[in-house]
Amino acid sequence: MALISKIRKNSWILVVLIALGLIGFIVMDMTSGQQSIFGSSQFTLGSIDGKKLDWNYFSRVEQILYGNSGGEVYSRRQSLWNYFVEEAIVQEEAEGLGLGISKSELMDLQFGPDPSPIIKQRFADPATRQVNFQQLNDIRKAIEEGTFTDPRMRSYWAQQEKEIIKERLQSKINNLIAKAVYTPTWMAEMGYVEQNQAIDFNYVKIPFDEIDNTEVTLSDDDYKQYIKDNEARLKQDEETRKLEYVVFDILPSAADSTELKNKVAELVPDFEATDDDSAFVARNYGDISANYFSKEELPAAIADTAFQIPVGSVYGPYSDGGSYQAVKILGHELMADSADSRHILIPADTPEAFTAAKKTIDSLENLLLAGASFDTLALKFSKDPGSANKGGKYEGTTPNQFVPEYNEVLFVTGQIGKLYSVRTSYGWHLVEVLSRSASKTERVKVAFIREAIVPSEATQNEAYQRTQAFVGQNRDIEQFRKSVQEMEGLEMEISPSLKKNDFNVGNLGAAQASRDMIRWAFNASKGDVSPEIYAYQDPVSYYTNKYVLVALRSIQKAGLPSVENIKDEIEQQVINIKKGELIKQRIQGTDLAAIAANFKTKIDTATNVTFAASYIPTLGSEPALIGEVFNLEQGQISKPVVGNAGVYVAKVTNKPAVGQANNIPQMRKVMAQTIRSQINGQLIQAMKKNADIEDYRSKFY
Repeated sequence: MALISKIRKNSWILVVLIALGLIGFIVMDMTSGQQSIFGSSQFTLGSIDGKKLDWNYFSRVEQILYGNSGGEVYSRRQSLWNYFVEEAIVQEEAEGLGLGISKSELMDLQFGPDPSPIIKQRFADPATRQVNFQQLNDIRKAIEEGTFTDPRMRSYWAQQEKEIIKERLQSKINNLIAKAVYTPTWMAEMGYVEQNQAIDFNYVKIPFDEIDNTEVTLSDDDYKQYIKDNEARLKQDEETRKLEYVVFDILPSAADSTELKNKVAELVPDFEATDDDSAFVARNYGDISANYFSKEELPAAIADTAFQIPVGSVYGPYSDGGSYQAVKILGHELMADSADSRHILIPADTPEAFTAAKKTIDSLENLLLAGASFDTLALKFSKDPGSANKGGKYEGTTPNQFVPEYNEVLFVTGQIGKLYSVRTSYGWHLVEVLSRSASKTERVKVAFIREAIVPSEATQNEAYQRTQAFVGQNRDIEQFRKSVQEMEGLEMEISPSLKKNDFNVGNLGAAQASRDMIRWAFNASKGDVSPEIYAYQDPVSYYTNKYVLVALRSIQKAGLPSVENIKDEIEQQVINIKKGELIKQRIQGTDLAAIAANFKTKIDTATNVTFAASYIPTLGSEPALIGEVFNLEQGQISKPVVGNAGVYVAKVTNKPAVGQANNIPQMRKVMAQTIRSQINGQLIQAMKKNADIEDYRSKFY
């Protein structure tokens, strides 16, 4: 009763608490979900100059363009992100300039005689590497007749149109800038001198090794001065982080190896007995080739044996290339080392096209049998760009140079002077063997079965448990480092500077585990050790081949790096600068012979050097030295110059005067063209730098 009385006396507190609770629910509801009342979206992948990119839309476009294609997903997402960023920037710039793409221009870019580079890339005939206009015409006809109804193809084509528009608008903007490039006369004259004034000079090079590292003492001020002097190169636009990591390789045990060898051995009798080698090989993850191989072309493990055992016999199991294998000899042939032939190719890539191509080949064969000229028919009908204008001829062809079906006729089954219809992956060929060389080599046809020597699941589990125990016992970076040093065979590795959206960690490469590692790093504190064990798969056999443990080494904010974070990377360069100053102090006088004798080196000569040269054969890249000697007159000696590979003292021995430039218009044109050639790549990067880009990708993947 006393409690109820107290509540009644202070009822206003209860009212306030209830009100606050209701307000909290309302605010939570307004700010949660896909869209809040404040306009933010939990599905916004990024924003480019205020234009938002939705994650769901990004995913749909990714699915449209790439579908279920394999490969590394993060690289294609990076390309897709770049496309959306560039599209937004280009569209904004084009609107400001009054640029656009008309409907007729868009149609011409898709189906015209000179289509967009995107069309040229995606609709190139694999046989001819030329645009497949027949396929494009079929698509255009389907669009016009309303039969272009496949939803996925319609979505793909709609997205492709956007890509074509973006590419053409960007090209127009680039051309506007390129047309504005102008090289004034004074610049053309200076360029003429830089390219045509060739000088000779003698020099003495004192390498940095002249000074032992123990003679050099570095302070933080030395590092800070280097960072300041190289600000443009070292300044970062984004925050970066570095990881320290250790790799636990998972190797097969002796028991694993024995089990796999026995598995192959058990298959050998059936492999030898089977009449269907192709099916047997397919069932047992092997391979069979239609080609014939010489001794030199076979793996060393079977090169001798393959020519000693009879056709139909099997040799193995033996170890080669990380697997246990058995090889079956399918055939022996004494084959010519080269042959001449001629053919007519009618390309095909669908069942209907192959049927039509075969009819054409049959008609051409009848014409040839009736006396028609092979040269004339090849020139008119063959779609092989490598031989059509030569009457279809290929001379000096070696075994296995062509596709297997052609190779079989050319070197094994075909008779000289007869015509053969041959179907290959390119289409139908009409082939005539013209001649074969007198020199011959014995070759064999083989089939393999194999088992990769990989760790068993039990071995992988044991490795995981050891790794799990290790990370559980080392929860800070210092203990982590110490434990790695104490374990034989382990070594701590350091990643390069990583950005928030990177997906590649040092020599670990690009993988889901690498991406997970980086995402962890940007949510961790310096010195943290990740509790996760990051697993990497073998790219061929798809088993877990390594476990990786990782700690966060450093955090570097955007801007210039701190001495602590970059010291390891620039230490040698800073040491060389200090060594260079010490060497300069020890150089006495300007006589090259005396300097060379003092430092036990020699006088070298550089000839015909121009100011525009970026690399000198006897020197390498030494821009500071080149800049110094071109400021000297003939006979003058330079002051000591600290270069990239040592300290130099040089004497100009020949500096002829450069005559009056008599081709200024041509020089102006060349210099302008050099600048124009850089616009395509550099302009869009400059536009990106000036754009207001908000990137939230790391929240999604």
